[in-house]
Amino acid sequence: MNTFDLPRRFAAEALGTGLLVATVVGSGIMAETLTYDIALALLGNTLATGAMLVVLITILGPISGAHFNPAVSLVFCLKRSLPTRDLVAYLAAQVAGGIAGTMAAHLMFALPMLEVATKLRAGPAQWFSEAVATFGLVAVILAGLRFERPAVPWLVGLYITAAYWFTASTSFANPAVAVARSLTNTFSGIRPVDLPGFIVAELLGALIALALMGWLLKPETVQQYQPRKAEP
Repeated sequence: MNTFDLPRRFAAEALGTGLLVATVVGSGIMAETLTYDIALALLGNTLATGAMLVVLITILGPISGAHFNPAVSLVFCLKRSLPTRDLVAYLAAQVAGGIAGTMAAHLMFALPMLEVATKLRAGPAQWFSEAVATFGLVAVILAGLRFERPAVPWLVGLYITAAYWFTASTSFANPAVAVARSLTNTFSGIRPVDLPGFIVAELLGALIALALMGWLLKPETVQQYQPRKAEP
């Protein structure tokens, strides 16, 4: 049972999402500055994000559950692991933290605090990629909690590292991160007009994962055969 009050959990979600976005945006800016090779830039962006997820989930998970993601919070609310009354606070913390993370990354690289992204990320392939990415993320979290809870930070970090490369969208898999990335006109940006398609796909992927994993992870009660006793 969580022993931390809502303000501390709110702060942990905001801090975690902020540091995650600062890592995504900041490492993208650094990679773009150091190389003209897009594949190499994406690799740098990927490794930094995966590593930071392991750290953040490990240190902040005991406080708030380390969702850092509205889709994950919605899933846990539907599972009744997160009280409905806390859901709005979690979502607000994640979005606010994500925007603060973009601002922090910009300040570190002497850019305007907020910009409007112009990078095109739209179309059925991108939306399907986001649904798949978020489906996989939620499935990994639910199965990890069921079978190997201490490994969840590594499972999530490794999954996102892989998903950067096997999805056409580079695996945002997070509505709060998507919103924050619409405010940076750098390597990791996304046009604000493209947000609705990404967010709908992410939420849909999360809900499908919840439904499937709810069935898959539910143990079935197997009745053992009891031979009838011979009548005297």
